Amino acid sequence: MKTDFDWKPLALVPLLALGVFPFIGSGSTWLTLTVAGLAMGMIIFIIASGLTLVFGLMDVLNFGHGVFIALGAFVATSVLGAMSDYTQSESMLRNMLAVLPAMLVAMGVAGAVGLVFERFIVRPVYGQHLKQILITMGGMIIGEELIKVIWGPAQIALPMPEGMRGSLLFGDAAIEKYRLIAVAVGLVVFGVLAWTLVRTKVGLLIRAGVQDREMVESLGYRIKRLFVGVFVVGSALAGLGGVMWGLYQQSVTPQMGAQVNVLIFIVIIIGGLGSTGGALIGALLVGLMANYTGFLAPKVALFSNIALMAAILLWRPQGIYPVTNR
Repeated sequence: MKTDFDWKPLALVPLLALGVFPFIGSGSTWLTLTVAGLAMGMIIFIIASGLTLVFGLMDVLNFGHGVFIALGAFVATSVLGAMSDYTQSESMLRNMLAVLPAMLVAMGVAGAVGLVFERFIVRPVYGQHLKQILITMGGMIIGEELIKVIWGPAQIALPMPEGMRGSLLFGDAAIEKYRLIAVAVGLVVFGVLAWTLVRTKVGLLIRAGVQDREMVESLGYRIKRLFVGVFVVGSALAGLGGVMWGLYQQSVTPQMGAQVNVLIFIVIIIGGLGSTGGALIGALLVGLMANYTGFLAPKVALFSNIALMAAILLWRPQGIYPVTNR
């Protein structure tokens, strides 16, 4: 029997945005903060979507996910550094001719490293959550040290291309160009993931594997290969997110992945473990909450997302769109 779609979680984002409006007062300030929050949320979603897929299908708690974020960001510094003629141009088109190859190379490198990570670190501990946490955290530490060997331990600047700098005016509100680009990229990633999971055979197998792995294997499909493919895609998405996050911060450090990891796990817990749609809503809530509290009450901004997660879990203990009963 087909169940009705649960629309209630979809109202959380506009309710949060409208709920804080009276406290901000200025419409232009509210619009600027809202777009900034949505942009931040979309970048977090890109990063978290890979981990959501990995946990949803593979039941793997990969605390080493942050190394792919940092790796993608550092690869982007090398690629963009070699294309300064394009990044220093004020033409958005020439900027994109540099940023798009940087994203693709970062995704390729992160995906390749993810393949090695899965084979030698994750595969021996399938089904053992405690060991997964310990060994993947160890893998992340090793990965960070290798990044330091290649790029050095110091913070590296990742300047935003000239054409992406500046803001667009909407009345009295100034919206940064890059934030609009981040929202667009996030929507594209969500659209591709949603289409793949719902409209393709691979997506059908992934969703079936979440519900009943033995059934999928009994039909003759090699679920292990599907697992590996999902892990590689998840790692590549983390690399893409690392590029977006690095440009957002305009600097990269070897520890940046570990710092973002906390937000990632808050997002997938809020969304419901394994739910791509839930991760999107969770990421948008986290981004908006961080920007609103940073403006209204900076002293509590660090704890605001923990409070948000606690409130959501009190309402729905398994997250807003739980996929499994883990």
